[in-house]
Amino acid sequence: MEMGCDMIQYSKLQIGCILIVLYVAFIYFRERQAYGIKKKERMFELLIGTGIICIALDGTTAYTVNFLDTISPLINGILHACFLSSLDIMIFVIFMYILDITWGIPKNKKHRTLIKVPLIINVAIVILFTPQLEYRDGGFTNYSMGISAYTCYIMISIYMIGIVAVLLSSWKNIGHYKLITIGTCIATSIIVTIYQMFHPEALLTCLVPTIVIIGAYLNMENPALLKLKAYNHEMVMGFATLVENRDGSTGGHIKRTTTYVEMLAEELKNRGLYKEELTKDYIKNLIIAAPMHDVGKIAIPDSILQKPGKLTVEEFAIMKIHAEKGGQIIEETFGHLGDEEYEKMAYQVARYHHEKWNGKGYPEGLTGENIPLCARIMAVADVFDAVSANRCYRGAMPIDQCFGIIESGIGQDFDPVIAQVFLDIKDKVSPVVKTI
Repeated sequence: MEMGCDMIQYSKLQIGCILIVLYVAFIYFRERQAYGIKKKERMFELLIGTGIICIALDGTTAYTVNFLDTISPLINGILHACFLSSLDIMIFVIFMYILDITWGIPKNKKHRTLIKVPLIINVAIVILFTPQLEYRDGGFTNYSMGISAYTCYIMISIYMIGIVAVLLSSWKNIGHYKLITIGTCIATSIIVTIYQMFHPEALLTCLVPTIVIIGAYLNMENPALLKLKAYNHEMVMGFATLVENRDGSTGGHIKRTTTYVEMLAEELKNRGLYKEELTKDYIKNLIIAAPMHDVGKIAIPDSILQKPGKLTVEEFAIMKIHAEKGGQIIEETFGHLGDEEYEKMAYQVARYHHEKWNGKGYPEGLTGENIPLCARIMAVADVFDAVSANRCYRGAMPIDQCFGIIESGIGQDFDPVIAQVFLDIKDKVSPVVKTI
């Protein structure tokens, strides 16, 4: 009984934090099951698990450091080595989580190994110098200090610099909910670390994983929010398919173009092209916005939309207004979704996907990089599908001829970099023509 009271006395902050995190974990997994969400969010779940272990070890060492006369030095040393190592691992997991929700975890094995180097070095130093830890008397609690503890501050600094670098390099294309989470992570870590450095007996470390986990859950990982986004996506796809059905299609065009857009965006990202724009959020929004590129066709008369022959000059002038109308429909219809990043993306894709690199497109005659990147990617996918699929006014062209049209449009109709990358992945693109 006395031991339990002592534990609460010296570890009450850690106990409170771990109860909060356990409650968040319980709600998170219960809601995932209730909403039938099967896709694993491995990095967030790893963040929760690491946070629980780190807070538990923090609370345990907060107790043992105050009872050195009754706790075996070996056990106390092992627990401190485990806690300080878990602190290093926790900061690393927070960094990887931020990386995962922004740029995505690097696929290159060398890059992943390079990211782990500071963690490996710090854990090795912690373990090596744990026997030299000093246990000092504080104002209201004892605390540990030494090389092993100092390396944790260095570890936090290294990965916080990494998080700031990620934020500064791509903040324009990161969803505002993620910006809130990243900002919370940075602010909490800096404030707690600085305070802990000047007041080492405060033992506030447990606040970092607690606040980061709560922020991530509330802003991004809440299963109810994820389910709502899935419903919105289904609504968008249904609306886009309904519009496409007017010209006799059954959704094949939007499915194929969306697939091409995803392949192309991922390949551009993997090659390090447009890396500031092609964040994980940007690509996700682009994939969901792609089906809306022809939504403006709802304003085009059936007599023109379904005409089996070539359009007259007057008819083509009417057809061209679908790009401008598409942008208007996005602004007027989808602004209530509460996702400004997606709304902006869908607007740009719908309005500008017929702009050409040389300025001879419509509706505004934009040139080069003045055309939004999402629309330049969409343009390649849209034209390729237009010539490779059956249309009411002509049959599908041979696949080699379709790629030839893309090649001939390099630097004229299309962004030369994007068009060339599309040609480079023709082996991935070609099967989609036949299977969707």
